[in-house]
Amino acid sequence: MADADPLYEGSLAKGLPVVGIDEVGRGPLAGPVVAAAAFLPADAAITGLRDSKKLSEKRRIALTQLLRERARIAFGAVSAAKIDMIGIEEATKTAMRLAAARLLSDVPSSAIIIVDGNRAPDFGQRTTIAEIKADGSCPSVAAASIAAKTLRDRYMIHLAARFNGYHWHTNKGYGSAAHREAIAALGATKFHRRSFLRGILGDQKAKAV
Repeated sequence: MADADPLYEGSLAKGLPVVGIDEVGRGPLAGPVVAAAAFLPADAAITGLRDSKKLSEKRRIALTQLLRERARIAFGAVSAAKIDMIGIEEATKTAMRLAAARLLSDVPSSAIIIVDGNRAPDFGQRTTIAEIKADGSCPSVAAASIAAKTLRDRYMIHLAARFNGYHWHTNKGYGSAAHREAIAALGATKFHRRSFLRGILGDQKAKAV
């Protein structure tokens, strides 16, 4: 897909300012789910925004730096332990609401929210649009996608230095073969989602780390 079309938001939002929201980390076996909310001022002049999965890690990091300098970004995260308590669907909504709450007071009151996906959390009185694959066509949502993935990846790389047997620096907590083998051999840490590990751990207890 080509770079996000800057005209898309104007068409979808009918000329209103937009806050884009996206999440990353629904599927991993370890680590938090992270959401970002992004607002791009008219003079932000950031090109190349698109679905974060279609960008290299180096490009995502560079774009995130530009976003921090020229746009407004806020984050929300829900831990693995909380995911086990409330489920991934509610955890994702919670992360999105946290990100939005940290940003909305700093953007125009007329701004609407565009969320990547087919359903959106309740953001109170704000007009909200859920759009499937909006991270590939809506610049603000693409910005949120990029920022969220960059932050979560950085966090998992940080954790990998403490738990080097799980290969989090490469798999970022996703269920790669090496990660699954490590869980079976070493057990689960407090950063693993126990509810995601059925069939790997059986009755084995999580490590107290």
